[in-house]
Amino acid sequence: VLRGPLAVEAYGLPFHRELLAAQGVRTVPLPLDGHGARVDRLSRERAVLLTPAHQFPTGGPLHAERRAAVVDWARARGAVVLEDDYDGEFRYDRRPVGALQSLDPERVILVGSVSKSLSPALRLGWMVLPDRYVGDVLMAKGEREAWASVPDQLALADLITSGAYDRHVRRMRQRYRGRRDRLVAALAERAPHVEVSGVAAGLHAVVRLPRGTERSAVEAAARHGVALDGLAEFRHPDTDMPAHDGLVVGYATPSEHAYGAALEALCGALAPGGTRVS
Repeated sequence: VLRGPLAVEAYGLPFHRELLAAQGVRTVPLPLDGHGARVDRLSRERAVLLTPAHQFPTGGPLHAERRAAVVDWARARGAVVLEDDYDGEFRYDRRPVGALQSLDPERVILVGSVSKSLSPALRLGWMVLPDRYVGDVLMAKGEREAWASVPDQLALADLITSGAYDRHVRRMRQRYRGRRDRLVAALAERAPHVEVSGVAAGLHAVVRLPRGTERSAVEAAARHGVALDGLAEFRHPDTDMPAHDGLVVGYATPSEHAYGAALEALCGALAPGGTRVS
């Protein structure tokens, strides 16, 4: 439906870049800082893909001034903002962040899914988009319709309209808050040399590491039976922003009875002396 070039965040899901590349769309990385994506670097792109509610993987919302600025850019350029509501329903220490789509429904396409709130196996999501794109999106969606179960879609619709989905998200938010707190406390005690960030919302934390230690930390975690990705896995190959060493640590899994052992293994891998520069 959209053709490039398309701007993306300098750190983000490789899957997004691969999917776009497979459709012939060239992606241009936007640097990130403490206020989110540097939308002031947008120029002649046709569209931009953002995770403004909770930037993945670094964490944190897009600053209010930049939210307004990116919508103004889209209006001036006749461009489109693709808003990925990644982890938006799981927030702990901050008030809800309103959707960009509410600022200009004609220029912002809101995309979300139940992969985190229910299960990725359902392969269910949604789009809120301008009328002018509905026909083309339905046509493109039809080519992939076999991926989505009609009974599952009807069941999800019933969960939403009945209020059961909201109640489920509230329960899970409390459960994940407890897991997050245990992770942060364990790392503060056992690995005080690392910095934990991006935990006000979402289902993962970023563990900031001393420069040059990311690879050895990933390897140490693997030796302790913990599979982790380093920040480098999410870095756009064409970005010029400085690289940062760190680990992306999800806390939605494993099951409750195994969570304590997983924390112990992670702390053992990150304890002082547990990793070395390689």
